Amino acid sequence: MLTLVLATVQNDARALWKPYATQRTIAGSISRVELLRWFHEGKRIGKDFVLVDLRRTDFEGGTIRGSLNLPSQSLYPTIPTLYSVLSQGGIANVVWYCGSSRGRGVRAANWFAEYLEEQRDMTIKSLVLEGGIKGWATAGKDYTQLMDEYDELKWVK
Repeated sequence: MLTLVLATVQNDARALWKPYATQRTIAGSISRVELLRWFHEGKRIGKDFVLVDLRRTDFEGGTIRGSLNLPSQSLYPTIPTLYSVLSQGGIANVVWYCGSSRGRGVRAANWFAEYLEEQRDMTIKSLVLEGGIKGWATAGKDYTQLMDEYDELKWVK
């Protein structure tokens, strides 16, 4: 029974993304160590980089400080507007993440990278956070102190 439920959930997720662009892996990635370094070097959220948390129904346990919450389910049609805002603001890096950054994070980073390619914009990088919020929240105090609404109980399983 559990196998049937999991297969149904996977098929529903695939159906959700089917109408959108075919993906090539073109986005870059950033490790949590490198992102932490950005915070310590004084790079500014909203000036030097933007963090985008793609979670919706699983949005719990906190988020990396300064992140925008743009659920992946409604992201694709908003990419042109998001690009316009970010490019006018001179943002150099957009870091996307979800729970593990293996599904939604990669998909969103690639959608945005494809849009950047279409615009011939080489000034903005689209990056996926390796390990996602789970990797960040379970990596220790250096990371959790940079979270808003951090709830340790949500990460201890």
